[in-house]
Amino acid sequence: MLYNLLYPLSDEFGVLNLFKYLTFRTGGAVITGLIVALLFGPSMIRWLRRKQKEGQPIRDDGPESHLLTKKGTPTMGGILILLALGVSTLLWADLRNGYVWAVLLVTLGYGMIGFMDDFLKVTKRNSKGLPGKLKLVCQIVIAVVAVSWIMALTREPLDSALMVPFFKNLTIDLGVLYLPFAVFVIVGASNAVNLTDGLDGLAIVPVIIAASVFALIAYLVGHSVFANYLQIQNVPGSGELAVFCGALVGAGIGFLWFNAPPAMVFMGDTGSLAMGGALGAVGVVTHHEIVLAIVGGLFVLETVSVIVQVASFKLTGKRVFRMAPLHHHFEKKGWAESTIVIRFWIIAGVLALIGLSTLKLR
Repeated sequence: MLYNLLYPLSDEFGVLNLFKYLTFRTGGAVITGLIVALLFGPSMIRWLRRKQKEGQPIRDDGPESHLLTKKGTPTMGGILILLALGVSTLLWADLRNGYVWAVLLVTLGYGMIGFMDDFLKVTKRNSKGLPGKLKLVCQIVIAVVAVSWIMALTREPLDSALMVPFFKNLTIDLGVLYLPFAVFVIVGASNAVNLTDGLDGLAIVPVIIAASVFALIAYLVGHSVFANYLQIQNVPGSGELAVFCGALVGAGIGFLWFNAPPAMVFMGDTGSLAMGGALGAVGVVTHHEIVLAIVGGLFVLETVSVIVQVASFKLTGKRVFRMAPLHHHFEKKGWAESTIVIRFWIIAGVLALIGLSTLKLR
């Protein structure tokens, strides 16, 4: 909004030329997202406590310590993230850019699905929420609309191309298969973050790290000079998503202030589904889906642990892990929650560096 309103006046007021630069607007988005989250966080948490009374329902089959340490903590803190992210993006992004609106569609749409899931959990006092199949169908429908929109905005033949890291300008044209592939990326990323969100601060920091990496990737992919230098495909217009990712970083840091152990609020599915979907959508726009799997490798690992656990139990009747997702396995082994969270953050940071290295190792 600020770009659309103020940059046209830069001929008369030279200082407004700053709004031309993505780096300036991305920095503004980070700061705005952080300030909005910090300002509205306390009042929103008080409101959630009044409405929820007993807080988020705790799984009976989960780690025993959660019944003591997590009971009474309100959920739906993702509303705060979405508020800060939405306000910051609308203020600092170029609102004529279709990619911004497509990614916002996924983010807010998935946030609404998560909100309904959390609402049912709180009001019905159980940890089930929306039926799994209904939730998945809603996610797929939103992803199909968003990916179709993104493909329409992207020039041919890049609209259906998959970029392969570690190789110079290597892309694979998936043709009609790109739509289901991209939908899988968005839905998979959303649910992967959702599975990871099980301990105080565990999911939000890896999301901040991944969003920071993709702010840089979006900027480079959207800049023809840098894209040519790095020998990656240029996606005109995708650079504007650096502002969106900056807003996500700021909103995430602001939320972490209240979610740091011991958490004052949980993000719930409202936040985890939305943030995972946002990362997936940015990965699709920039055509760095494989790099997203590397940068978000912690989320992939958590998801794989659940798949392995379920498959092993159904096929052999035995469990590979003491409990899935993986962070609960280490809780059952006696690791302190803070130890698990910090070590998982370290893993996320290392994977982010590996993902960034793919831009140059070609």
